[in-house]
Amino acid sequence: MNFTKIAFWLSTVLLTAIMFFSVYNYFFNNEMIRSFFESMGYPTYIIYPLAIAKILGLIAVWGNFSKWLKEWAYAGFFFNSILAFFAHYMVSDGQHAGAVIAFVVVLISYFTGKQVRP
Repeated sequence: MNFTKIAFWLSTVLLTAIMFFSVYNYFFNNEMIRSFFESMGYPTYIIYPLAIAKILGLIAVWGNFSKWLKEWAYAGFFFNSILAFFAHYMVSDGQHAGAVIAFVVVLISYFTGKQVRP
């Protein structure tokens, strides 16, 4: 295997782990997530739709059904990680490192995926 394939699969697995961790917390630690959203000024009614969107995005990335759908899934993950970083940064809670890691993983998965799985 060459470096590009290894980077793609490793970053995609890490992206999946990060998103599943997030989805797990959204569903099973809802009160904690609700308080985080409230402290950042976000409405709490977007918690469940965001969790479902993350699951659907992962299905689109792993399923490789449609190039268009996969592009939108990566765009969603990109904007989610950027907005998460700035939300944590603006409230100064020190939790923005996870968003930076997610951002880097999304970029690596996206750009290497264009070469590995066109």
